[in-house]
Amino acid sequence: MALKHKLNFVDSELQKIKQNNLHRKLRYGTSQGAYITINGQKLLNLCSNDYLGIPTTKIQINQLQSSSRLVSGNDRSYKKLEEILAKHKSQQNSLIYPTGYMANLGAISSIAKKGDLILSDELNHASIIESCKLSDAKVVIYKHNDMQDLQKKIIQKGKNKFVITEGIFSMDGDLSSLKQITEISEKAKAITIVDDAHGDFVIGKDGKGTPDYFNVAKKIDLYISSLSKGLGSFGGYVASQNNVIDLCINTSKSFIYTSALPSFLIEYSQKRFQSNREKQKKKLEKNTKQISKGLAEIGYNINSSTHIIPIIIGNEKSAMNFGKFLFDNGIFAQPIRYPTVPKNQARLRISVTAWLSCTNIEQVLGIFEKAYHKFG
Repeated sequence: MALKHKLNFVDSELQKIKQNNLHRKLRYGTSQGAYITINGQKLLNLCSNDYLGIPTTKIQINQLQSSSRLVSGNDRSYKKLEEILAKHKSQQNSLIYPTGYMANLGAISSIAKKGDLILSDELNHASIIESCKLSDAKVVIYKHNDMQDLQKKIIQKGKNKFVITEGIFSMDGDLSSLKQITEISEKAKAITIVDDAHGDFVIGKDGKGTPDYFNVAKKIDLYISSLSKGLGSFGGYVASQNNVIDLCINTSKSFIYTSALPSFLIEYSQKRFQSNREKQKKKLEKNTKQISKGLAEIGYNINSSTHIIPIIIGNEKSAMNFGKFLFDNGIFAQPIRYPTVPKNQARLRISVTAWLSCTNIEQVLGIFEKAYHKFG
């Protein structure tokens, strides 16, 4: 009789995941423009976060080696890009992190401490949730975009108070109620933090983001964002006052104890920032309107006004079947399931990009119409 291995319990955990239709597998594909090729099959890509679809610029790769920025990895290219990003957000300074996730972890856990009060939207991204836990502050969750609930809960005691929200919510595609949030924060003397990963470079004047779209940019105390979404590059960053950035440099573990991004990625972000983003932004807006309108006319319930369009299926297995039908018909749109979204709220999350042509959109709507008649 074979001896039971001490890691055999992992199999039972995996079995539970499979039974609940929550098992995930990595798919290896090659993306190019509007398409992705998986196992030799060319599909229209509705999963990309490269919203603006800025044409790739060839750059010279000067440096691949890296180190912590506090040791020897602080290349001159960082200073230039951080100045650009600070100006982009009308802030005194900014700081680049290897990813947006690490930017959230680093900034929130540095600024919020034990004895403080954090009010966090219930649909905030996992990186915000983890960051709040790391901070040791008291964390109070308010109902999604519910300003009455926020107002009721913000009166609780806290040495410093923080209100944290996303600009555009990543799984629902809806906009945060930033105008009301900033008003409530001001009255309570709370610090407003916005993770604008999905709105930055995409909406607002010159792509300045969701707060600019709502004309409350000056009321945001700390911005956290990504270079890998609208800008289509890699990395994350925070922007705020000089003293907040200085604090992050000195206390943010996800900044101090990790290697810096290679300088060619910093140069790449800068070139993409300085490209004709406005042209791509207009194309994205046009594509979003076309797809949203088309899906609504087919019969889908579309509650998003942004480039993130969720089609709520509910049951996890049904969502998997829906996704497979799309895949078999040339559309790549991955089903999103628990724990990314609550149980029985599985969905197809469509990411509209400027890469899509009118012909591509016609094809997308044609396949979704077939799926609508097949699944109801």
